[in-house]
Amino acid sequence: MSKIETRSLNVYYDGGTVHALKGVNIKIEANKITALIGPSGCGKTTFLRALNRMNELNGVKTRGKVLMDGVDIYSRKVDVIQLRKRIGMVFQQPNPFPMSIFDNVAYGPRIHGLRNRKLERIIEESLKKAALWEEVKDRLEESALKLSGGQQQRLCIARALAVNPEVLLFDEPCSALDPVSTARIEALLRELKNDYTIVIVTHNMQQAARVSDFTAFFLMGELIEFGETMQIFEKPRDKRTEDYITGRFG
Repeated sequence: MSKIETRSLNVYYDGGTVHALKGVNIKIEANKITALIGPSGCGKTTFLRALNRMNELNGVKTRGKVLMDGVDIYSRKVDVIQLRKRIGMVFQQPNPFPMSIFDNVAYGPRIHGLRNRKLERIIEESLKKAALWEEVKDRLEESALKLSGGQQQRLCIARALAVNPEVLLFDEPCSALDPVSTARIEALLRELKNDYTIVIVTHNMQQAARVSDFTAFFLMGELIEFGETMQIFEKPRDKRTEDYITGRFG
């Protein structure tokens, strides 16, 4: 069952002069991890940001449809703030706020009016889901900036989880991390898919093969091939996919 579906999705930059995404049609399955791969500038991140209307912050033009549970998220009736609550995002560089660990995770729930004990329970549950609770439970009032890079990224995941999203978008979440931290994030992703639909942009072919259920290969703004990860990596149908995966370009 698809959680998100795009129909003829086109994205244009620079007043319509740059055609960044070209007629992308894809169905993203619920409670699965979908990896987006392709060379730099191929449209992966643009596609990811189209899924929660983040591209609008850059003044781009979007045409076509992005359906979540059958509803077009680009409809004028859709509340963008509520949409981004349902579709959380974790960025390439860990970006904790310059405040305490507790206040970082509490930020979103407080915006939505939560206080007191209920808030404390959400903080604990979110940090546990992000596999960080045991490491920080006795230092919640310390600055989040004192955490290691890997811990900061897990904190950002906890911050996204705290507002109870349905979908999580990850834009190269391990690119700034060491191998040990990367392994922890990958293990966390596999656990999180039981409760969330996950879409991840990655340049790391091995990572895509390890963690994802489905893989989409983008090239020059086009979706070249999409399917189950094992099929994409072992028996790609398009020679361009094969050439990229085997390192002939990119």
